[in-house]
Amino acid sequence: MNRLWSAFLLAAAVPAAAQVTVLHCGGLVDVRGQRVLREQTIVVERTRIARIEAGYMAVPAGATGIDLRGDTCMPGLIDLHVHLSSEINPQSQLEGFTLNAPDFAFRAYSNGEKTLMAGFTTVRDLGASYNVAGALRNAIRSGIVRGPRIYAAGFITSTGGHGDGTNGMREDLAQHAHPSDTIINGADDARRAVRKLYQQGYDQVKIATTGGVLSVAKSGDAPLLTEEELAAIVSTAKDYNMKVAAHAHGAEGLKRAVRAGVQTIEHGTYLDDEGFALMKKNGTWLVPTISAGKYVAEKAKQPGFFPEIIRVKAAAIGPQIQEMFGRAYKAGVKIAFGTDTGVGPHGTNAKEFAYMVEAGMPPLEAIRSATLEAATVLGAADQFGTLEAGKFADVVAVPGDPTRDISVMTRVSFVMKEGVVYKKP
Repeated sequence: MNRLWSAFLLAAAVPAAAQVTVLHCGGLVDVRGQRVLREQTIVVERTRIARIEAGYMAVPAGATGIDLRGDTCMPGLIDLHVHLSSEINPQSQLEGFTLNAPDFAFRAYSNGEKTLMAGFTTVRDLGASYNVAGALRNAIRSGIVRGPRIYAAGFITSTGGHGDGTNGMREDLAQHAHPSDTIINGADDARRAVRKLYQQGYDQVKIATTGGVLSVAKSGDAPLLTEEELAAIVSTAKDYNMKVAAHAHGAEGLKRAVRAGVQTIEHGTYLDDEGFALMKKNGTWLVPTISAGKYVAEKAKQPGFFPEIIRVKAAAIGPQIQEMFGRAYKAGVKIAFGTDTGVGPHGTNAKEFAYMVEAGMPPLEAIRSATLEAATVLGAADQFGTLEAGKFADVVAVPGDPTRDISVMTRVSFVMKEGVVYKKP
């Protein structure tokens, strides 16, 4: 067993960054200027970008040169809504009874590596079983395993709400299930739940402010939290410098969350003109997750994939998200990139770009939503999200020009995170 464990750690270990790496990029996405610069050189020293020069500078003696002249370089991509420990399948409900914490941990590690290789150097995990996202975050930071930079969020919902693990259980099992400190009823519970998440080391708070598609509950859009509960969550999170992301499909629960001061609305299916105006007034970001909507709508057509109580919601809610996104973009709502991967297969995150472009967002704005805008949501735009001197050397490349063919975003050819090369042509 010791030999097997040693072999795993050796395979998973993070390679060291070269002293100096020189990247020759055929194109370089300037996300601030919304343009693609041609024939650029990025000089990386250890973990950070030292400088960027026009043209292809000579590779200094002792430096490592990488030829990306046929590719377009851009900042490492950021997905603000993933679930690394899971991936839905017809056995998802059963797995809650049959899998242990180590099972979810190994899945999260594997899915994290797939995500990194797809070009996503940073993710916000909005709910993982047994807090394995936090453990994986720490392991990646320590260099024990490879994976994206992780911001881990703990989850708060109401009794019977989206994310209450006892939903759908028979009565005797539900009564004996271990009560969660983050299933709340009232403002005092809400404050206690946020403090518990802080104690457990989470970076952020996620709440279910309306019903959801994949929970074993009838409504996918009913409001779940009162205005008093929402105010208690947001104010307490602010005390601990934690941002709040709100899962929301239904219009009423969504607007309550925006008025309470959440940072992001996840999904936003039934957003209307009043909701758009309220989000713009409060500076609230939309993280649309079109990919998840399309995936559940497709699987709702497959007999037996979902229990009937979930299938009905998936068929009704899933197809609407892309259309809502198009209206939100035209209305001027702030938009940041997120997929809800873990609903769909990990490593396919970049499909979201094509869906955004189909709905009316120009390719460079879609890329900006997954770089500078997403980094701004995370409060880390001074560290990553653009290719600029002094920032972390998070660089990805795709073959060809994404402004002409957005589908190349799904064919990432090069991945560097903090100066370490994980994938190259």
